Amino acid sequence: MENNDKEDICEKEKSDGIEDYGSITTHGKHCVHCMTIVGQIEGHYCLSPETKTTKYEHVLPRLASIEEDPEIEGLLLMLNTVGGDIEAGLAIAELVAGMKKPTVSLVLGGGHSIGVPLAVSAKKSFIVPSATMTIHPVRMSGLVLGVPQTLSYFERMQERIIRFVTDNSGMSAERFRELCFKTGELVMDVGSVLDGEAAVSEGLIDNLGSLGDALGCLYAQIEQNK
Repeated sequence: MENNDKEDICEKEKSDGIEDYGSITTHGKHCVHCMTIVGQIEGHYCLSPETKTTKYEHVLPRLASIEEDPEIEGLLLMLNTVGGDIEAGLAIAELVAGMKKPTVSLVLGGGHSIGVPLAVSAKKSFIVPSATMTIHPVRMSGLVLGVPQTLSYFERMQERIIRFVTDNSGMSAERFRELCFKTGELVMDVGSVLDGEAAVSEGLIDNLGSLGDALGCLYAQIEQNK
């Protein structure tokens, strides 16, 4: 195959990755896969076309492919989320947390609700100073039965999130619950909003920084592994 044909195929794969999945593999100092998770995490039900979403059925196999690809040395996860399907978000977060390859997350704009587990799922997490982390209790839309089983389901779902976040960050379960059920901060809601510096000082996110810092940390992990 001619070199020009190979370059055309490579460029097409890069274009398809960005347009279809919001991800791309870069070949700089190290071969790194950059993946974006933005908007709402779409789960078992499709959201409206006007809503910016990340489809978990696209992300899950791509993460498995990144882990298995011998050329890819690390994963940079760029986040700007507004919540979404809890179980779909946890599924993505669990896969990232279970990867053996170096992983770094970078919160840009915001990490809302299920975006919190996604942010802490990487081996190291970063947040830009202007970004925020929004922590609030589990919600459910649609028909809700007013029975004890519903309350028990909510409580168990909340504990799953708390356990994952505290297992993958420096925040204690007690402090997470305190921030989660705080009143008086969010208008007509319960919860807390932490800016970049506060998220780091609370132990939720590891470091304050931007793209260069996140890539530098990822490169350091890659080189340490070698």
